[in-house]
Amino acid sequence: MLPAEYPVNPKLEWCPPGHGDLYAALYGSGKLDQLLEEGIKYMFVSNSDNLGATLDLDLLTYFAQSDKPFLMECCKRTENDKKGGHLAVRKADSQLILREGAMCSEEDEPFFQDVTRHRFFNTNNLWVRLDILKQVMDANGGMMPLPMIKNSKTVNPQDSSSSPVFQLETAMGAAVESFTGAGAVVVPRRRFAPVKKCQDLFILRSDAYTVNSAMIPELDASRNGIVPIVSLDSKKYKLVQHLEAATAGGIPSLVQCDRLSVKGLVYMSRKNIFVGSVSIVNSSDEPKVLPAGVYHDTDIDLTDAPGLGPLRPVTEETTPFEGQKPGTSGLRKKTAVFMDGLYLHNFVQSTFTALRDMGINLHGGTLLVGGDGRYYNDTAIQVISKIAVANGVRRILIGKDGLLSTPATSAVLRERVPVWQKAFGAFILTASHNPGGPEEDFGIKYNAGNGGPAPESLTGKIFENTKKIQSIKICSDLPEIAIGEVGVTKIESADGSDAVVVEVIDSVEEHKKLLESVFDFDKIRALVAREDFSMVYDSMHGVQGPYAKAILAEALGVPMESLINAEPKEDFNGGHADPNLTYAKELIEIMGVDKSGNAVLTEEAPPCFGAAADGDADRNMILGQKFFCSPSDSLAVIAAHADVIPYFAQQGGLCSVARSMPTSGAVDLVAKKLNLNLFETPTGWKYFGNVMDSAVVYGKENYGPVLCGEESFGTGSDHIREKDGMWAVLAWLQILAHYNEDPAKEFVHVRDIVLEHWKKFGRNYYCRYDYEGVEKPKAEAFMDHMRAQAESHVGLSMHGYIVASADEFTYCDPIDGSIAKRQGIRRLMTDGSRVVWRLSGTAGAGATIRMYLEKYEQDAEKLELPTAEALKELVDTALEMSNLREMIGMENPTVIT
Repeated sequence: MLPAEYPVNPKLEWCPPGHGDLYAALYGSGKLDQLLEEGIKYMFVSNSDNLGATLDLDLLTYFAQSDKPFLMECCKRTENDKKGGHLAVRKADSQLILREGAMCSEEDEPFFQDVTRHRFFNTNNLWVRLDILKQVMDANGGMMPLPMIKNSKTVNPQDSSSSPVFQLETAMGAAVESFTGAGAVVVPRRRFAPVKKCQDLFILRSDAYTVNSAMIPELDASRNGIVPIVSLDSKKYKLVQHLEAATAGGIPSLVQCDRLSVKGLVYMSRKNIFVGSVSIVNSSDEPKVLPAGVYHDTDIDLTDAPGLGPLRPVTEETTPFEGQKPGTSGLRKKTAVFMDGLYLHNFVQSTFTALRDMGINLHGGTLLVGGDGRYYNDTAIQVISKIAVANGVRRILIGKDGLLSTPATSAVLRERVPVWQKAFGAFILTASHNPGGPEEDFGIKYNAGNGGPAPESLTGKIFENTKKIQSIKICSDLPEIAIGEVGVTKIESADGSDAVVVEVIDSVEEHKKLLESVFDFDKIRALVAREDFSMVYDSMHGVQGPYAKAILAEALGVPMESLINAEPKEDFNGGHADPNLTYAKELIEIMGVDKSGNAVLTEEAPPCFGAAADGDADRNMILGQKFFCSPSDSLAVIAAHADVIPYFAQQGGLCSVARSMPTSGAVDLVAKKLNLNLFETPTGWKYFGNVMDSAVVYGKENYGPVLCGEESFGTGSDHIREKDGMWAVLAWLQILAHYNEDPAKEFVHVRDIVLEHWKKFGRNYYCRYDYEGVEKPKAEAFMDHMRAQAESHVGLSMHGYIVASADEFTYCDPIDGSIAKRQGIRRLMTDGSRVVWRLSGTAGAGATIRMYLEKYEQDAEKLELPTAEALKELVDTALEMSNLREMIGMENPTVIT
């Protein structure tokens, strides 16, 4: 005999405590002495799964008046109770004792289960005199002498093929034999409504029980105190999830049922009414659906009945994969990793399991699926659909061609009607700005019904599930779903009892309609129609192409030739769909700026306005004619001009702004001047979601309308719960339209607007150094090094800068109270400048260290310096102080933004 080992889930190696441990816990913790000191004499204890156990004052009075030291409530045994512990009298001394099934030999089992021989069973509703309990335990050296119970189990109770083990425990009711003069009292059946097996839960959920005014379940009066005898197949209905899957359509009527026996897996519903004695058999290897109807004293054999056909769920065994922890934007790995065996399947099933555990009703629900069109997108959609149907989803919405931008996904989740078809959530297949292709990155993220990224409470559960998953549910025979044309397909089960509706939706329409309500398209059309206005928009061969064509070209009149790289490609045409000065090479050349954002000579005047989107269209880069507008400045300018956007103006004006901690403080200056609420959060749009949903979800102050932004080219408002690349472009077009309403006047450019902003608020010189593909051990060692050096860095003087403080950003969410630690290492200078180092959670392989540098300048003569020149000394200080280059083995950053 050796201790059990179960490396897959070591927690299962530990035996759950038996309720006999109650006495040792009371005594050893000192609680028993405390209760006695407080003058408490009587204790009532029961199983938490006994929904009929309440503190009955009549029983308390009887117990007190009887002067018994211990009183056990018993009920008359029925066939339903034949396996439970029963009360007996020991012949040797006439002492009451409790006999449990596990204490009996196999040959004695028929006698043990004879309800006429042993007429009363223990409800485990116990009344105890605490002073006498103290005496008994003192006399036994602080322990309660209880017989040991040996249960034969498997180490994983949900897997009958796992190693067999013995589970040792004691029962609290067995203490009856340790109290001289202990008694028993026969109580009505309403005092015993347990849920020990799925068949108990099946009965309690049925109409055989009602809930009285005291919220206690009791048998329907027509039952005359007799519980229906129900026997469900112990293998097919062993676990609650098995029962719930088999009764997803509701619990059958049992109020007129005397006896029900179910052998094999049978799907039942509230449309099944059982009267008298009913037996159902399914000897086939697949579930069968019991047709609706009244079944009166009959035997039904469903073995040869038609099955579910393409909707038949099967269970496939699997083993956990390491490292399936969702980051700030979901799970991202190399495409080959996702294509390895059941890697994707495991994550999807773990998500559905987590949703069910959090109370999301998947049965009959609607799921939204789409992605940025990268390699493996179409295959992943088919896999997700098969697993979704097996887990109860009955309506699947898929973007045409499998395309659905991240902001459009949020819009569909929030705006699509009718309400009864509203999706409970969505899988978005994207690795955002990371490269795509067989050798590059793939990703998956789950968004909740409010349109926002999954909260940490859900992603935490998903991750825990991925570490212990052993099986997935999948409808392997579900036919391939055609996603190339908008339309509805209905897939029916072979027996006609069930159906799944797959709707391929227009990927653009919902998002377009929402944006038309946010902005004044007429004014933007007038801007676009000006002869002196031109623009170029780069979709970088990501998912934004169809949206750009529908919104910018068809709705606003931008010439189609102004939309470059507008055809989505699974490898982004071999490019890196990241809208920054490094990767949007074609765009910055057209707009007349170099990779540092500085103006360059061009043969012709560049367009007035330029912008770019990333792979999944939630990020943006804004450019003017020979001018780069940093994301931090863009956020600040939009905040200062919010009233020209109808969405803000018609709601009384912008109320709050939120930025990620690494984002520059430019918007803070606007918030202060305009008296706006300001939130500084960790990186990750989900933190902004809490601010947006403060009133609706958390019942706190309404901070809306809200404008949010991140330095990583993410901008948006609370019109959805994701950053929105198209929204940012339209916001700038709206601002340009405001300044250029009169076509007779000279055109006001992006540069003009930003320069005026700097003159009014000052300029926050800002840049970000990205070191991509760093070996993770080196990256983590660097961050640990910076933590260790915090105290020694304070007071350090380099290149004219003095470190005033050194810390690591911790965020206490004012909305939900959650705390996010290790969100960025900071060095704040005496003049207000700062440097931040942070590990990015969006890399598909290796690690990305980001270094952020910021310096505030108010001198009007120094507002137009090249960023690299303005920040040179601060960059030198940061690199020398941190020893970054030496520690990670990279001389130069991969990207400078």
